[in-house]
Amino acid sequence: MKIAIYGKTFSEDFCPGSLELFSKLRQYNAHITIYSPFKDFLRHERGIDTSFDDEFYTYEDLGQDINFLISIGGDGTFLEAVTMVRGSGIPIIGINSGRLGFLANIAKGEISQAIDAIMKNQYTLEQRTLIELKSKNNYFGDFRYALNEFAVQKHGSSMITIHTSINKEFLNTYFTDGLIISTPTGSTAYSLSVGGPIVSPSSRNFIISPIASHNLNVRPIVVPDYCEVTLQVDGRDCNYMITLDSRVVKLKVPCEFIIRRADFTLKMLKLSNNNFFNTLRNKLMWGMDKRY
Repeated sequence: MKIAIYGKTFSEDFCPGSLELFSKLRQYNAHITIYSPFKDFLRHERGIDTSFDDEFYTYEDLGQDINFLISIGGDGTFLEAVTMVRGSGIPIIGINSGRLGFLANIAKGEISQAIDAIMKNQYTLEQRTLIELKSKNNYFGDFRYALNEFAVQKHGSSMITIHTSINKEFLNTYFTDGLIISTPTGSTAYSLSVGGPIVSPSSRNFIISPIASHNLNVRPIVVPDYCEVTLQVDGRDCNYMITLDSRVVKLKVPCEFIIRRADFTLKMLKLSNNNFFNTLRNKLMWGMDKRY
């Protein structure tokens, strides 16, 4: 089995977890290819000089014969791993080396059990919707997709104006600090922090959530993901930024954006004990009595 490993950094207390992962993969005689900068971090910053079979630096270096990719880090690292697999169909699983993680939901104490389950094919594959961004200028290069969300938000002190249409039918003009267009996967990320609803990953929706709207009666809205959302952005100083997950571009001119569902999905490995509702309860501490 061929496995790719992607990561950036982690704290010293995760070193035993990383060593357990590499040892477990070797027990199954897995062919391991690792992200080159992450290998350098392991060697020079954490003193881990484990041998690997191959290395990759860009998505072009990943062969189509990779069985799955392991992301080591938090949700931000997982989102960067998406830019590596792109539309290749390589499934991703996230091992959480930090704190809160909805995408990277394998805890340090679950690594050995998770690898056993994967090697024994005791998992399912979830298909996660991505957003595609269309604009006059190709601001994000050759990968204009996001797993969590597209967001436009002010960069200066003045609010921005966002004229929003759904399938060319006018929805609203938002006078706001920003606007988030989220997938169901992203409903537990930035959208949740501004009051957006939590949506099950299998739902076929987009969530449109304003950031600090200057009209108090404006609320998030959920629309089908077969819709095209058009945003026309301007403002007093035309100073704003756009993001696709963790990638950021700063702009100073009025612009129009079209957001629609991508024509491919991301495959996520799901283990039997790591379903979405278990993750919600654990990460958000639902049902826990904190009075004691």
